[in-house]
Amino acid sequence: MDEKDLLLLRLLEENSRLSSEELGLMAELSTEEAGRRITSLEENRIIRRYTTIIDWERAADGGVAAVIELKVNPERDFGYDRIAERLANFPEVRALRLITGVYDLQLVVTGKTMQEVARFVSESIAPMDRIRETATHIVMKTYKENGQCFYEREAGERIPYSF
Repeated sequence: MDEKDLLLLRLLEENSRLSSEELGLMAELSTEEAGRRITSLEENRIIRRYTTIIDWERAADGGVAAVIELKVNPERDFGYDRIAERLANFPEVRALRLITGVYDLQLVVTGKTMQEVARFVSESIAPMDRIRETATHIVMKTYKENGQCFYEREAGERIPYSF
């Protein structure tokens, strides 16, 4: 993968609605070359999916998100993969990562209420074999998601600064 492919990926990550013509202009490629490169990135599953970032607080969804950290006993010959696959199959699990530090896995879970998220953790996650410990953190407010800032300032308003 060369620098032009990486630039196309960054541009698409920021705005997946850009046309091949716009991408070509921004990456100094012809429209056809930009389209060919995008198709190749899709076929090689480097571009996995195009998506939309939604500000659910503004959409008045009223849902709750939580970050759940898990301590897990890895499985012989499979490590964390099998338990991660089981966890990923729950529709409540929006993201799942293997992480370093005190915990092994990190999940982002959504539900309609805090009670629904708590019930999901206590009834579906905590009792699973190989789960040793859970820590649940409710998301209070999202400031930035997938590179998109969710806060707005008036024109000319400065960012507060302090030492």
